[in-house]
Amino acid sequence: MIVMKFGGTSVEDAPSIQRVSEIIRARLASRPVVVVSAMGKTTRKLLQAAEASAAGDGRTTLGIVADLKTRHLSEARRLLTTGTGSTSETSSETFSLIDKYFDELKKLLEGLAILGDVPPRGLDKILSYGELLSSTVLALGLARSGIPSKLVDSRSFIKTDDRFGSARPLFDLTYSAIQDALLPILESGSVPVAQGYIGSTRDGATTTLGFEGSDYTAALIGAALGAADIQIWKDVSGLMTADPAVCQAARTVQQCSYTEAAELTNFGAKVLHPNAIYPAAERNIPVHIYNSKRPVDAGTSITADSGQVGEIVKSIAYKRPVTLVKISSGFDGAAGGPFHEEELLRSLTRELRRRHVVPIITAATTSSLVFVAESGSLAGEAGRYVVEQISRLGPVQIESELAVISLVGQGLLGAGSLAATVFNSIRDVKIGMIHYGSSPTTMNFLVADSDTEAVVVKLHELLFDKMAPGIFK
Repeated sequence: MIVMKFGGTSVEDAPSIQRVSEIIRARLASRPVVVVSAMGKTTRKLLQAAEASAAGDGRTTLGIVADLKTRHLSEARRLLTTGTGSTSETSSETFSLIDKYFDELKKLLEGLAILGDVPPRGLDKILSYGELLSSTVLALGLARSGIPSKLVDSRSFIKTDDRFGSARPLFDLTYSAIQDALLPILESGSVPVAQGYIGSTRDGATTTLGFEGSDYTAALIGAALGAADIQIWKDVSGLMTADPAVCQAARTVQQCSYTEAAELTNFGAKVLHPNAIYPAAERNIPVHIYNSKRPVDAGTSITADSGQVGEIVKSIAYKRPVTLVKISSGFDGAAGGPFHEEELLRSLTRELRRRHVVPIITAATTSSLVFVAESGSLAGEAGRYVVEQISRLGPVQIESELAVISLVGQGLLGAGSLAATVFNSIRDVKIGMIHYGSSPTTMNFLVADSDTEAVVVKLHELLFDKMAPGIFK
């Protein structure tokens, strides 16, 4: 069997859902499980509705909800005019479910208006309706296309902790529940249609898995069922050599390793959920990224083997904005007294974990410890409190409005002259911290956020257009 995850732009309207139905039909012999994201921009609209409701702006809230309901009903009705499959029972269930979901959503938003706040638990419940609605409409599209399918609720088998907004799966419980819920459907010859992104705690509270969480759902299902392939269908033809929104010359990476893909997603490539690679790698299941609007494109294959042929760098990623934090010890003359770097690192790690701040890069010496984190995690009152707590470990220096540029490739450490060539090509740009050598697949360095685009374009030209294969060896 295979798992097929379709992103928001792949199911954004009736014609897109028809296209997805045909992609699924072509793979029915492989016994697919389908995972779907919310229709394009729905999650963002739900977030806006929640914020408006908490702020007492009922007019904006009602307008957003009305627009979302009109959109989902309209696309469902358009599907009824296409295909030849029998949909009388399915269409009745579809419209009843849509009405039910919007009734529930309105009540939740009314509660936020009374509360005057958007608690993480309540927000996860509200955001879950994006996937619940899109999967309902997709199931109708499959029925209209004559494809036997069964709509399931991912909250019944994606079991997580209660870290709302970025919940972590309880793997043993989740894998067992996935098998119990989906194997009978597959054995009956139907296609399970599940929601990505959402899950639930042991006590049934709705949770979400974070940005691009539908990819993670697909990987968890694939790992639990021992899938032959995990397919991620998006609006791009795979991982790219750089962000195409920044570098027009970017092209598809045809093959990369689990490690390379994990590093790319960790350092800013937004094609996959950062954790989606791990369940697949653990079970050695290939992951393919395809373009639902150009299904004949080869896409990207992610396996244990990088497929490296001459190219030292597979892709250039970036993460922005980030903040650099330096904590000094007593060895450089600063106040605070001497302590070993191990003690400092242990104390810092404990404090950051307590505040749910995940550093992107960490480096320690006897005189200081430096870490880089996304600026948003250190912003506002919560961020100031984190910095205040860290300051107890030693004097703190903070530099913001930065970006991490990352070069990722399996052969980086064997490329002796790579660093010199790279930094010589951007010698007119001020380079901050350089982090190279701790990972065999990644070189990171900091630049001003305002220099990000220019650096990415210049490095892409150098690494993918000008340099002959093997020049760094």
